[in-house]
Amino acid sequence: MKSPEKATTGARSRWILALLAFSSLITSLDFTIVYVALPDIARDVGLSGHATQWVVSAYAIFFGGFLLLGGRSADLLGRRRMFVLGMLLFGGASLLGGLATSPETLITARALQGIGAAILFPTTLSLVTTRFTEGPARVRALAVWAGAGAAGLSLGALLGGLLTHAFGWEAVFLVNVPLVVAGAVGAFVLLASDGPRERGRGFDIPGALTGTAGMTLLVFVIAQGPEAGWTAPSVVASAVLAVALLTAFLIIEARTANPLMPLRLFANPNLRVGLLVILTFGATMQNLIYFLTLYFQDVLGYSALRGGLAFLSLSVIISIANLVAERLINRIGTRTTLIIALLLGSGGGALMALGMRTDGSYWTILGGLVVYGFGMGMIYPTMFGASGTGVADEDQGAAGGMANAALQIGASVGLAILVSVSASGHADLTGEALRAATSDGLRNAVYVAAALTLAGILAALTLPRRTTPTPTLTTPSTEEPVRPLH
Repeated sequence: MKSPEKATTGARSRWILALLAFSSLITSLDFTIVYVALPDIARDVGLSGHATQWVVSAYAIFFGGFLLLGGRSADLLGRRRMFVLGMLLFGGASLLGGLATSPETLITARALQGIGAAILFPTTLSLVTTRFTEGPARVRALAVWAGAGAAGLSLGALLGGLLTHAFGWEAVFLVNVPLVVAGAVGAFVLLASDGPRERGRGFDIPGALTGTAGMTLLVFVIAQGPEAGWTAPSVVASAVLAVALLTAFLIIEARTANPLMPLRLFANPNLRVGLLVILTFGATMQNLIYFLTLYFQDVLGYSALRGGLAFLSLSVIISIANLVAERLINRIGTRTTLIIALLLGSGGGALMALGMRTDGSYWTILGGLVVYGFGMGMIYPTMFGASGTGVADEDQGAAGGMANAALQIGASVGLAILVSVSASGHADLTGEALRAATSDGLRNAVYVAAALTLAGILAALTLPRRTTPTPTLTTPSTEEPVRPLH
């Protein structure tokens, strides 16, 4: 029987891809859209210095913890169902955040946003990889989808600055509400109905409980360890419980007939390498936007608006680089494209660090920003494309959850390490001395990130020189190749 997910015309496929790219943009925006609004949020809602971090951490912890469950639910419960559920949960949480008047309400909203994104992001990725056949059609689709996601990371900072300046910090949450309504309506119009659940494929409840709880606690430990102290009772207890739960999760996955995370997927070398590269990217390149935001505001003294506008050039460069990546993957292969992207990310980071001085400016980091932006735009579609190559359609949600879990764990670990580097030696400093120490710390953190980015090349070198499609593992497609959206 022909797969209903792939029985679409060329024009319809382009509209579907536009919807999926739009979804990727929405979830990526919220990684960074609150960065420039944090000072205003803390002042108006009454957040202390330590509690302010929870506006970022609550999203990260619950996003990372629920990714495996969200991805596998798309495989088992239906991709359109989970897409709409993720959209509505994300939108409802955004509305709650925009109306929040207390720290507790705001942090709860960010946690719910994280859960909504954890359902939506891997579901969207699995929709891309199941609707477009391996080869040029999928590479093109992934370039569009990933371009929206990568651009969203920098556009989030830009949009956050514009909205905060024009309407107040509440707008960085409320802007999501009309967006998710449009996305949910688009899903009913464009995506085929899921139909009844497939018989014989049970839901791994023990794995869902242990895996989700274990991942959530693990991300909590990584995010809170540097702030609360690694020997703090809450951190130690959470770490012990996380290890116990994740060990139980792996035992359950090895024995159950319908695992949440099929361990057999690790036999796929493309997925293994993709996960390692994604982990490295999350720990290094993705976190540089956070340190750039701090440099613009805390060292150069930019307002939220000006700090956001400073990211406009990065967004343009990332969009261009995505189109370049599509052509490179088809011409020189995934492996070489990954290596080039990682070299650009590392070199661009080093160039940016060189210009992140107390007497620096936007122009002293622009060269590095351009090189880094090309690396960002090229690596996003390439690494996610590698992780889904050779994976059967019925496992694409699980693979997407694994890929995004690797991204979130990497980002959390990397941020914990890099923040520790950047904050070293700031105690008891004020005024110009604090500004100089902040500049030095941010520069050191970016240098470390640039060096660690090179570790991804070791993983990329283990890929074949040419990654070829595996027709026996995927359902044949009758759709036309999808052209890039302009």
